[in-house]
Amino acid sequence: MAPTPASPPGAPSPPDPTSPPDPAGLFDLNGRTAIVTGASSGLGDRFARVLHAAGATVVLAARRADRLEALAAELPGSVPVRCDVGDADERRDLIRRAIEATDRLDIVVNNAGIGQPMAAVDEPLEHFEEVLAVNLTAVFHLSRLAARHMMARNGGAIVNVASILGMVASSPIHQASYAASKGGVVNLTRELAVQWARKGVRVNALAPGWFPSEMTTEMFTDDASGRYLERNAPMGRGGRLDELDGALLFLASDASTYVTGHVLAVDGGWLAR
Repeated sequence: MAPTPASPPGAPSPPDPTSPPDPAGLFDLNGRTAIVTGASSGLGDRFARVLHAAGATVVLAARRADRLEALAAELPGSVPVRCDVGDADERRDLIRRAIEATDRLDIVVNNAGIGQPMAAVDEPLEHFEEVLAVNLTAVFHLSRLAARHMMARNGGAIVNVASILGMVASSPIHQASYAASKGGVVNLTRELAVQWARKGVRVNALAPGWFPSEMTTEMFTDDASGRYLERNAPMGRGGRLDELDGALLFLASDASTYVTGHVLAVDGGWLAR
């Protein structure tokens, strides 16, 4: 039998592999603090609810303070922080306030994003730059800020919300800036994961397919768009928000302690076509 590899310096002691399985305990987030950006609607709202239900103290971040306050009222113990992730100073303030709230930071879900369909030949350069600033630069900066704290404690999980449109072309829906930004998130995830793997910080990405949100409203309300989904999604439909719950919890919890640099697509088979 090959010897068991030594743990990296400062790594926590591994659990006893002979102890009885505890599947439910793998997903328990009690005592942990999680940031969710873009928490005021759609996927971010759902992600915040899922992490809170698993026991985490959730720091709710978004631009719309009124919506954050309403969500915080439903999630006892959560911390609403108004934050425009496109602003570097506000990103720094978010991390500072999250750590001040509980003196720890265990999980970051980089979910905030923007995008608007338009032909590449018509897309203003300023719009392209804005999309990359919010969808990619902010993900890098928040991850870096959080990782410094996580490394000091030798533990943390970062979940970047990418998209299947970061892995394949979005056409016939024209979204050059969005596709470019999410493609950047995919490979940024891999790079950060490898750089930080021996420092206790896991970095993975969740790549949703077509799910209802403010950005995808037309796909779920327009008849022609609905038929497009039915024709092209192997499962014949878009996803339900609850169908991301398990994937998020897997990447954010101890259920994935040996998983880093992975892009988990939840897409009804879209990428397998």
